Amino acid sequence: MNLLRFIPIKLTLLLVLGIILGSNYNMGIVVPITLTLSLLFFLGILFYLDTKKTTALFGIVVTLLTVSIGLLAVSLSKPKYQPDHYSNQNFVGNHTWHVKIREVLKPTSYSNRYVVDVRLFENRKVTGKVLLSSTVDSSNQLFNVDDELTFFGALDSIKPPLNPYQFDYRKYLNGLGISHQIRLQSHNFFASGNPSKTIYGRAAATRNFIINKLKKANFGTEELGVIQALLLGQRNDISAETYDNYKNAGAVHILAVSGLHIGVLLFLLQFLLRPLERLPRGRTLKLVVIVGLLWGFALLAGLSASIVRAVTMFSFVAYALYLNRPSNTFNILALSMFFILLVLDPNLLFHVGFQMSYAAVLAIVWLYPLMQQLWRPKSRVIRYFWQLLSVSIAAQLGVLPISLFYFHQFPGLFFISNLVIVPALGIILGMGILIIILATLNRLPNFLVSIYDALIGWMNTIVSWVAKQEAFVFKNISFDALQLILAYAIICSAVLFFTKPNFKRALPLALAIMGFQIWLIHLDYKTHQKEAIFLMHQARNSALLYQNGENLIVAAQDADRVARMVTDYQVAERITHITYDSMQNSYRWGNKSIFVMDSLAIYPAKKLPLDYLVLTQSPRVNLERVLDSIEPKLIIADGNNYRSYIDRWSKTCKKRKLPFHYTGEKGAYCFTGKD
Repeated sequence: MNLLRFIPIKLTLLLVLGIILGSNYNMGIVVPITLTLSLLFFLGILFYLDTKKTTALFGIVVTLLTVSIGLLAVSLSKPKYQPDHYSNQNFVGNHTWHVKIREVLKPTSYSNRYVVDVRLFENRKVTGKVLLSSTVDSSNQLFNVDDELTFFGALDSIKPPLNPYQFDYRKYLNGLGISHQIRLQSHNFFASGNPSKTIYGRAAATRNFIINKLKKANFGTEELGVIQALLLGQRNDISAETYDNYKNAGAVHILAVSGLHIGVLLFLLQFLLRPLERLPRGRTLKLVVIVGLLWGFALLAGLSASIVRAVTMFSFVAYALYLNRPSNTFNILALSMFFILLVLDPNLLFHVGFQMSYAAVLAIVWLYPLMQQLWRPKSRVIRYFWQLLSVSIAAQLGVLPISLFYFHQFPGLFFISNLVIVPALGIILGMGILIIILATLNRLPNFLVSIYDALIGWMNTIVSWVAKQEAFVFKNISFDALQLILAYAIICSAVLFFTKPNFKRALPLALAIMGFQIWLIHLDYKTHQKEAIFLMHQARNSALLYQNGENLIVAAQDADRVARMVTDYQVAERITHITYDSMQNSYRWGNKSIFVMDSLAIYPAKKLPLDYLVLTQSPRVNLERVLDSIEPKLIIADGNNYRSYIDRWSKTCKKRKLPFHYTGEKGAYCFTGKD
């Protein structure tokens, strides 16, 4: 099937191209607007002159216009081109802010976190979203969606990662339109007594009402957490162990209300509402009711970006089912993507959930029919399980490169959890909705609670068993962006080749495989050539990482606490062997010397050539006297020091015009390149 012959697919690909160009090249706002308006004007002229709309010039203008619309959409989404956005005000320093709680996030061990809409800045109406956090304390109140707070203080920028290859939380929040945060103290804010109500607040209140009703039933703690995630999109009460089990079993998508749930719900509603087709204009009525119920479910689940995206996509799928034209499936999916990116947010293109949803659905639509042609079992039971296995394999094949790129792991037994759970998901969702209705009416019988609790517990047990087969969970797989592109090239060309083997189709497959292998050889060569030392940042801990090719030596005060950052470094740099050692006081790095001064405050008695002085464990020394004695060229302080000491050392170095590097502000220090 030549997909590029469909106009919606062409336009969507051109829009995606425009969004990618606009995100990577800052073209401002004038150029995209001028280009878009000029092309629209030119297209209008051609529309009346070229009655058949088939000339090459007409196609070129439409192509350029669609790309320019993508450029314009990205520019308009940037805060600096939104006049009312708070970031376009002079907000440096302490000011009065009025904000409204938009979303309650999962709390950490140290703070409660919320996404808030900024409403007023010094009594001026503004827009924008910021992250609000408050210290976890029994004296601090918890906030709900729609609560309004007046806060006096300064906005803090969100810090970038301080260690190499660490998860970039700032980049993640920027993708959500958040670039600053507010830290609440007990003395710098007050809550409004009668906040206005929004659709988000009413949905959150309804959701909290349902959760409180479910908590009064006799559900197990773990089961209740999973129920809230499955039916209401709330994962705050799921334990870390349960979440890891679902992730390692390749079933984490079940815990997020997304494409899978909305898809199952759509086909469940298609079945239940079939009697409406007997009425006059019944099929149209059925479509309206289904789309309305899907959006009602999205509202109840919180209207998060992933839920809105999934419901939008399957609203288009519902329309495709209404038309009853299977050949339109790719067109409908392309139109849904075009609508989401153009109307909702062009930056969704770079969200992992958006990428995985469309990759999975497109893979199922494309590969599932091909797999069914490979084998047609005569037994209905075998045919049913073959269909389920085909859907699971197609979806996993579609998301495999993305999963390896973002998460660096692959669950080898994904098909077991999917074969067992996905067929039951319709029953689980259907029973769950029934339980919610009965619970809100105070008519939930105990036997139904017991059955549903056992069903969820059974699902958790299966997932836990699959997750414990660690030999089949492939972790810490290095996979970069070019490998991602080449992997999809291999998958697509392989499918095309095996459906119709010939030399013309074998050539792209061979080139893609060769390109993948050449890139792996290049990466392996780069790894073998690299040698570097990093002084990492971690509060109340000291750590040095020394890489020599594929080998890594970790010298840390507390080795257990650096395991995560070591794993991140290992995956990114393709390390094959890790050795742990204790931290020494003196190191040689080519022609340069590194001296580590710890809590014992011992330093060389004689004046020796010293390039780097590392201060750790808050040594009690007179830095002036130390500098006079050993005369280092650079002072480095890690996160294992008192803040008051760091401030004092910084002032001393500034007075003596000596470079000072604090890892808590400037990030891990890299000793690269031997002299």
